[in-house]
Amino acid sequence: MTLGSDIMNIKERSEHMKQQPLFQGMGFSRILDFSKEENSIRLEYIAEHRHCHSGNIVQGGYVTGWIDSAMAHSVMIPTNFEFSPLTLELKITFLKSANPGPVIAEAKVIKLGKSIAFVEGSLIDKDGNLIAKGTSTNKLVPMPVQ
Repeated sequence: MTLGSDIMNIKERSEHMKQQPLFQGMGFSRILDFSKEENSIRLEYIAEHRHCHSGNIVQGGYVTGWIDSAMAHSVMIPTNFEFSPLTLELKITFLKSANPGPVIAEAKVIKLGKSIAFVEGSLIDKDGNLIAKGTSTNKLVPMPVQ
């Protein structure tokens, strides 16, 4: 996908995210692709045994976090990372257990207003099976200076 000159490229952004303790703990692997035109993104995470509880089933908080992260990034891209999408409401529906291995979190902005964004996301396994779906409502606030 073509990246705008006003945002980091996929490789640079992936490397930046890999250095962040939050994403390290979540098992972030890389940004697969995104579209500023479609306000969408796909992120790869590696579900590890440390993310699991009984029977090698990934704990639901990680599934939720992976989808939430993709949804947040789908909002940050069209706003050129000028806004942080604070979650006002988050709903996740679990459809299948996640197990260790690569998973893909996908998200797309449904409506982007001046102060609120409506987003949907999903998590799929390496075989394309739908693990969970989610929606969120986000308040857009200026990105804090880091």
